[in-house]
Amino acid sequence: MTNCELTDKCVFFNGHMANMPSTADMLKQMYCQKDFDKCARYMVVKAIGREKVPLDLFPNQTEKATTIIQAK
Repeated sequence: MTNCELTDKCVFFNGHMANMPSTADMLKQMYCQKDFDKCARYMVVKAIGREKVPLDLFPNQTEKATTIIQAK
C-alpha cells in the first residue's frame, strides 16, 4: 500500500504533533501509511480543499470531518 501524498505537508504532524513524536508515529502508521482514506484531514482536503481543514482536526475525527464537508 502506498503512503498518503499529503503526509510531508500535513500541518497536523509538522506542527501540533512535533512535541509528541511517539504519538505522531502511531497516528502516521495508522492513517498515513495504511488507511489514509480514513483520515479525517485527508477526507476534508479531498472533498473541499486544504484551506478548509481546521488546524485542530485529528486524523481520527471522521465524524467532525463529515460535518465540515456537509457544511461547505
